[in-house]
Amino acid sequence: MIYEFLAEGFEEVEALTPLDLLRRSGAHVVTVCVSPDGDEIAVTGAHGITVKADISAKEAAGLLSRGDLEMIILPGGMPGTKNLDASELVHDFITKAAEEGAYISAICAAPMILGKRGLLDGKRATCFPGFEEYLAKSAVGGRVAVDGQFITSCGMGAALEFGLALVSALKGEETASALGKAVLA
Repeated sequence: MIYEFLAEGFEEVEALTPLDLLRRSGAHVVTVCVSPDGDEIAVTGAHGITVKADISAKEAAGLLSRGDLEMIILPGGMPGTKNLDASELVHDFITKAAEEGAYISAICAAPMILGKRGLLDGKRATCFPGFEEYLAKSAVGGRVAVDGQFITSCGMGAALEFGLALVSALKGEETASALGKAVLA
């Protein structure tokens, strides 16, 4: 199962572009609303676009122990990234994914969450300019960086490349390439 976490103030393009590409590839992605009470499913992005997530944080918590975790996706944006970082549920999923070798992906400011935990130490990673301090023990740069189970990207302008990198990781380069051609990437 692939989980994409949406917290108040998320960057809409960084969330919806990879989601769209993954679903076009046939991947099963569940969007999770990260809200203070854990019951909400509607979440508003940084630019006032409200999205209805597939499940609430409480529902996601109940799915964590299923053992079918393939990937987690952390969109950036502010204050979305700070809200993701403040979520115990998000950190529980990161821990589980790291332990199980599932893909952990983050774009824009969100790689800071992984960097603060030391998960990107010694890895190639990238982030939005100004957040490099959180990746101080990483090789930083580029639009999209793939290093083992970690996939990071620099921001909204690279959302299509990021999404195709996620498709490639899960479905193979051939599928990602065909999808990229189909959407004129």
